[in-house]
Amino acid sequence: MSDEPRSGEPETSGRDAVVIGGGLAGVTAALALADAGVRVTLLEGRPRLGGLAFSFRRGGLTVDNGQHVYLRCCTAYRWFLDRIEGTALAPLQDRLDVPVVDLDKPAGRRLGRLRRDALPVPLHLGRSLATYPHLSLAERASVGRAALALKGLDPADPALDAQDFGSWLAAHGQSPRAVEALWDLVGVATLNAVAGDTSLALAAMVFKTGLLSDPGAADIGWAHVPLGELHDRLARRALDSAGVRTEVRARVTAVSAAADGTWTVRAPGETLRADAVVLAVPQREAHDLLPDGALDAPERLLEIGTAPILNVHVVYDRKVLGVPFLAALGTPVQWVFDRTDASGLREGQYLALSQSAAQDDIDAPVAALRERYLPELERLLPGTRGATVRDFFVTRERTATFAPAPGVGRLRPGARTESPGLYLAGAWTATGWPATMESAVRSGVSAADAALAALGRPRPRRLFAFEEAARRTVPGDAAADGGRAAGRTPGREPEGPGVPLRGGTR
Repeated sequence: MSDEPRSGEPETSGRDAVVIGGGLAGVTAALALADAGVRVTLLEGRPRLGGLAFSFRRGGLTVDNGQHVYLRCCTAYRWFLDRIEGTALAPLQDRLDVPVVDLDKPAGRRLGRLRRDALPVPLHLGRSLATYPHLSLAERASVGRAALALKGLDPADPALDAQDFGSWLAAHGQSPRAVEALWDLVGVATLNAVAGDTSLALAAMVFKTGLLSDPGAADIGWAHVPLGELHDRLARRALDSAGVRTEVRARVTAVSAAADGTWTVRAPGETLRADAVVLAVPQREAHDLLPDGALDAPERLLEIGTAPILNVHVVYDRKVLGVPFLAALGTPVQWVFDRTDASGLREGQYLALSQSAAQDDIDAPVAALRERYLPELERLLPGTRGATVRDFFVTRERTATFAPAPGVGRLRPGARTESPGLYLAGAWTATGWPATMESAVRSGVSAADAALAALGRPRPRRLFAFEEAARRTVPGDAAADGGRAAGRTPGREPEGPGVPLRGGTR
């Protein structure tokens, strides 16, 4: 790499962009820009693409750092999968069906299901709610009334962002049991926080979009291959085919504006000149790279809190779980997924426990986590009681998502900055969604839209289908921001041998 700008190209061509960050937001922005005819260089500091949705090797296994799922309503992530030719590798359920096991119930009465029927909203969930055994008849009736009240909320209302979801639920007759067995069962997995720690605006967006917008909106999809196959290998192939120059192990050290209106991006061993720069890195890293004046209040980025996710990985010598996944109540275990086939395991079964809002466990020693979770799995899955544990390890993401706390909405910036030619992307930006793969992809589209409008470049045709689908599911505020951006409206690695849900969820 040269220490000078690339030679042989005009300093200001109107067609050069640098994308900093190779997570889903950055890859999306790079693809969208390249599809519009912009010359794009993508710089990623890690040795791989995919951000926090990645895979690694452990012995003979290919392990995802954490279980990620998406929903049918995640139109942007579904567009992304299609764009990288990965849709068939991460299929959706034909119809929402979630087994929920409650260990506080007597044996034989522990299994309930959350599933939908082929009926219009809200009747599609009526039979499931009416027969859900983990709530009393009165609690089921109160849930229905709260859902109707939730449907009337506007997630774009700033007043909702200042309120917490838990207080709203209590004010609408939701018992602690209803919160635990239904609202938090869904909300913790999608928002990475319990109801009392969650912005009402974000909670309303999640439940309205996922459960009250379309009968199939909450159907669940997940990768049947390692995440690295999608977010690294297939993404890299798509970038190469689009003409994007991709550099990994290229951590950017400085971003600055030049006198002629272009931008200079510095990485070890190389200096790049560009007409547009998309900063698609975590909020704290973005804060450190932003030039003076790029945001009115850059310190707000540091006020956006973070929330951890812990994943517990257990390999047994035999099959102990007969369904692809299940959710649990009455136990510290939240969600259990069968990752056997995706990991390449040939004998036994490999389970991954996805533990969101994991503040209490995230720094616990592996031995303590083993002592805590293996007995819980024996309570939850009878087949584990005679099985041998062949491997136990954990993965920890201490800053897995931004914290969806009340007031976070006012801290999340849009794609545009005060510096012409500099744009922001990342799940933490103002997409209207919580910190999910869906939010990351939407942010990449918004940043690319804003850059293309400024460069006078037409939007690539392949984005139109996503935009039309997204228009039906994005809250009003985010939809309006996307319109302005497009110019349509003025204005961790694992810890050794005993070491370490999101499209719609993580």
